[in-house]
Amino acid sequence: MINFTRMNTSRKKHSAAFKAQVAIEAIKEQETLSELSKRFGIHPQMISTWKREFLSRSPEIFSTKAPDEEAEKKESRHCMKR
Repeated sequence: MINFTRMNTSRKKHSAAFKAQVAIEAIKEQETLSELSKRFGIHPQMISTWKREFLSRSPEIFSTKAPDEEAEKKESRHCMKR
C-alpha cells in the first residue's frame, strides 16, 4: 500500500492589485508568459487566467460610476441648491 502524505502548504492569496498588475504586463506582450512567470513567481496558466478575466471584465469599469464620481455629483447638486 502506498502512503501519501500531504505537505502542510497553503495556497497563496494574491491581492486584486497584484493580479491586475500581472494581467496588464501580460496584455502588453513585452515578455513571454514564461518570463512573467519567473518574474512574478506565478504559474503561466494563472497569468493566462488573470489576463482573460481582466479583459472580459474590463467593460465593467466603464459601465458603472466610480464611488468618487458619484460623491462629487451629489455634493455639487447639494451646493447648487443653496
